[in-house]
Amino acid sequence: MSEEIDIRIVGKAGRITLNRPKALNSLTYDMAMAIDAALKDWAGDPAVALVVIDAEGDKAFCAGGDIQQLYERGTAGDYAYGQTFWRDEYRLNARLSEFPKPIVSFMQGFVMGGGVGVGCHVSHRVVEDATQIAMPECGIGLVPDVGGSLLLARAPGRLGAYLGLTAARMGPGDAIATGFADLHIGRDHWGGLISDLENTGDISALDGKAHANSATPLMENFTQVNDLFTGDLEAIRAALAAAEGDFAASAAKAVGRNSPLAMACTLEMLARLEGVTDLREALALEYRFTARAMEHGDFLEGIRAQIIDRDRNPQWKHDTVAAGDVAAMLAPLGAEELTFEEERS
Repeated sequence: MSEEIDIRIVGKAGRITLNRPKALNSLTYDMAMAIDAALKDWAGDPAVALVVIDAEGDKAFCAGGDIQQLYERGTAGDYAYGQTFWRDEYRLNARLSEFPKPIVSFMQGFVMGGGVGVGCHVSHRVVEDATQIAMPECGIGLVPDVGGSLLLARAPGRLGAYLGLTAARMGPGDAIATGFADLHIGRDHWGGLISDLENTGDISALDGKAHANSATPLMENFTQVNDLFTGDLEAIRAALAAAEGDFAASAAKAVGRNSPLAMACTLEMLARLEGVTDLREALALEYRFTARAMEHGDFLEGIRAQIIDRDRNPQWKHDTVAAGDVAAMLAPLGAEELTFEEERS
């Protein structure tokens, strides 16, 4: 464990450093549970004034969850392993969001999937020039999860639908504009800032350090996104097919290669989460899908095509998705619904 993640107290700060740079700091189950345990310990520890989460390496803060074992267990028919992974990871996401002390995440390079879950629900979210944030789950037959569905639902206009269906990457300016980050600070300042946070335990060390203006290329296409990504999946496909220009062509290509079932469910989730503020509600909805994703969805085929065989030719279960297919994937799980009772104890 110590080789994958470094958890310690430095000065007045609880420190969590992801340490799998060669694997783009992809999050394993053990890493997630180590973070969860540390937060439980630090919540009531007066020696810890705040928490800092960062990662080793230049390429990625965290490029997602470690899905190799999920695939191996799922193809062997062990769906319970994935259900446990997602259930406990989602409880960690809720704990990060609700932590009673400031948490500062310093997110460099790729921040995707599970990395969003660790870094983008905390109270102070720092990005740098090379940060690229995305929710690419529809490309592997999953829906935007780890609470990402709520971030997408709260993004301006139809940007959430665009980001969820295309897996488009956001630079620092767009990440802030869409609600995935708070502060754009050059990475050469991070070391000094973290030292100040450790020494003082005072979140005001971040004050005045952010760029005054950050480029927002995605926001420059805001009107077009709203026009093209309105309605259900078939309406969006038709709008993209009829539209002209490079932006629409790129979006159409992305939508054309992702899982139709996952995209249709993503749109339904965003509709259900409109106006929702409680992350737990989003996580519970996500879990309805992910709990079924191996057995009834496209997840295993998506992983095979993108990660295992790398043929980039997934054979999705659907082309046209019926309303009943979406309803079945998002139906209540009864006794297996995601709950958070442990977080209240």
